Amino acid sequence: MKQNKFPPGWDEDRVQSIIIHYEQQTEDEAVAEDEAAFQDDSSTLMAIPTELVPVVLELIDKHIAASVVANSE
Repeated sequence: MKQNKFPPGWDEDRVQSIIIHYEQQTEDEAVAEDEAAFQDDSSTLMAIPTELVPVVLELIDKHIAASVVANSE
């Protein structure tokens, strides 16, 4: 059996709780959650050309790693 690999801070319990959250969510709750995401000033949603996705993901990983280091100091 293949062992699942989770990102740092994630485990099977967290994944299962997220699955349950979305399975139990009503359509109105889902719409409200989506709309709230567009109001969040701490992040930006944008279209990225497919060929640039790996580069953007690498930059995000570097940003997260730098944040983890800064928060542990």
